[in-house]
Amino acid sequence: MKLQLIDFLVLFLYFAGMAGVGFWLMRGQKKQEDFFMAGRSFGKLMQTFAAFGSGTGSADPVNTARGTFLNGMSGMWSVMYWLFVTPVYWISAVWYRRMRSLTLGDWFVERYESKAIGVAYALFGCFFYMTYGAMMFTAIGKVAAPLLGETMFGMQLQYTLLPFVAVVVITYGLLGGISAAYWTDLIQGICIIVLSVLLIPFGLKAVVDEFGSNGDGLMDAFRLMHEQLGDEAFTIIGGSTASEFPLYAIVAIVIINMIGIVLTPHFIVTGGGTAKSEWDARVGLVTGNFIKRFCTIGWVITALIVLTLYGSDAALTADADKAWGVATLKLLGPLNIGLVGLMVACLLAALMSTVDCFMIVCAALVVRNIYHPYIKPDASEAESLRLARIIGALVVAGSVALSLTIYDMFANLQLTWIVPMLFAAVFWVGMYWRRATTSAAWITFTFCLLFFLVLPIAVPKLSPGLANSPAYTRTSHVIESTLTRAALPLDVSRGKASAAGEPMTETKRRGGVALFWTGSVKPIGDEKLKEIDRRKVPGGEEVVYEYDCELVGSGRLRLDMLIIDKLGLNLASMDKAAIKTLDLPFATVVPFIVMILASLVTKPNSKEALDRLYVKMKTPVDPDPAGDRAAMEKSYAQPDRFDERKLFPGSSLEFQRPTAQDFWGFAVCFAICFGIIGLAILVSGIGT
Repeated sequence: MKLQLIDFLVLFLYFAGMAGVGFWLMRGQKKQEDFFMAGRSFGKLMQTFAAFGSGTGSADPVNTARGTFLNGMSGMWSVMYWLFVTPVYWISAVWYRRMRSLTLGDWFVERYESKAIGVAYALFGCFFYMTYGAMMFTAIGKVAAPLLGETMFGMQLQYTLLPFVAVVVITYGLLGGISAAYWTDLIQGICIIVLSVLLIPFGLKAVVDEFGSNGDGLMDAFRLMHEQLGDEAFTIIGGSTASEFPLYAIVAIVIINMIGIVLTPHFIVTGGGTAKSEWDARVGLVTGNFIKRFCTIGWVITALIVLTLYGSDAALTADADKAWGVATLKLLGPLNIGLVGLMVACLLAALMSTVDCFMIVCAALVVRNIYHPYIKPDASEAESLRLARIIGALVVAGSVALSLTIYDMFANLQLTWIVPMLFAAVFWVGMYWRRATTSAAWITFTFCLLFFLVLPIAVPKLSPGLANSPAYTRTSHVIESTLTRAALPLDVSRGKASAAGEPMTETKRRGGVALFWTGSVKPIGDEKLKEIDRRKVPGGEEVVYEYDCELVGSGRLRLDMLIIDKLGLNLASMDKAAIKTLDLPFATVVPFIVMILASLVTKPNSKEALDRLYVKMKTPVDPDPAGDRAAMEKSYAQPDRFDERKLFPGSSLEFQRPTAQDFWGFAVCFAICFGIIGLAILVSGIGT
């Protein structure tokens, strides 16, 4: 093992502290309201760190480091794509507090007058969080590998480390409920901030020591990084070295996450449901998420340092997910003062602050939306809490199992973009349109489940010949670029040139991306290519090929791409980012079309139930429980009491005129978004 005794001491103290919080708070968990919502008693500080902790996982710095190592500074968008979703939180935080529910499944039951749709949402929530949790656990495994070695106790590292971490999370989270999650999130949030900046001063000094001269200070490291990597590595959007994140891909990812994130189950907790007031909910949710955006810039700087110092490291070129772990070992390990252990603890904090909330939310969904309605409606509070703890443990165990099955960070990340679309249209249309019906909700959910998850897996299983069919194994064109440019110092360290600045000729290959499979398409036997075009480009030429041999596809079948192909688009000429992005508009638009059309031809829901729901959503929350109950009684007695504020009076649309607080809060949040982009641009220009 590469950790020292002092590092293990730091980790032991961290684990013991987290478990202690759980035991300390266990005494106050007597009712479901305590365990799931902590009595809705938290102010702005706790809401801030709950939002920050649950929204910042161990995968985030790891994904940022991976993206930056492979794509330059634009790799920040692997995590920063939620930036422009944050202003929406200023509006949505009010929803979750006004729902006055223990789970978001309760809202779906109330809106669509169907206990069964609550079951479907509960199952969706558990699957989503096991998928998301799997990504968190995978991140820990990727970081720990350089620090602990690839094996532990004769087994692959992930098979021993991840179950142990899961046990720690289960211990404190299931003892203390959401209160424990919030208090540990406060501690863990501080750890995450430390994580975001810890490597930077050591890394800058290492860059100066390696490439600088006498008299260079830490800030000169940015100039040296530009010299080593070239200015293209500091391009925030697009660029030939950043093909994963051109502008159109960023916009598409932002839109799909803006639509999908607000209906994920934990938002009814960290999004405002546990807050004392609507103001606490709003301030806490947006502040916590903006802290994450600032931390992301710290992760990007760290990743650029890693690329400068260790860009030729064989372990990183083979698996960029390990960038954070390699940097930690090489920059902090020689100091032997416990900083490696502190970094691991901080990464564990990022995981735990996310997973602890997720498992409590999943437990609430199963207890509230499956067990109580269908199995034992008269279950006692003690019985409900026991079941909640069992379910929470099973969800964490499922996350670990899924992580060990799909040990790939980016694959897990892309899956989390698509899964929320199962309920996205059902949520948004139901929130703002009275005509949305229960039947339409089921039709839309079934369509999305079949089209996006079930059939892409089932069809290749039922028709295995598709994986070998030339009609389904087409790829984008394979392009070989032969370019002449001045060698960078990084090229010298990688053995591509003998001296910086000398002309070097480099041949790169791109393309060959599977059009209809989420995995890959590979030749059966020897690869054969047929040249179809040859063209001059600045600095050299490109040769365009297509495969001229038998191919086999792997992964899920992309049904949407089959439809898009029938529309006549020239998919073969598109680059990797464009092909990956085409999933997103289809997943965003089509479910809404299905939901709206199905609602128009199916039986409307009862006016009485709709009146009660929409007037509740319009009734401001009184922090005093007695006052809030009185306000709700008045609203139920007068369901039209807020109709004068409707944006479209007399219609079935439930849009309300924004208040001054809505407008100015949203505007300020939007301005902060551009301020953060400006900060990133400023960082990219340091040293030029």
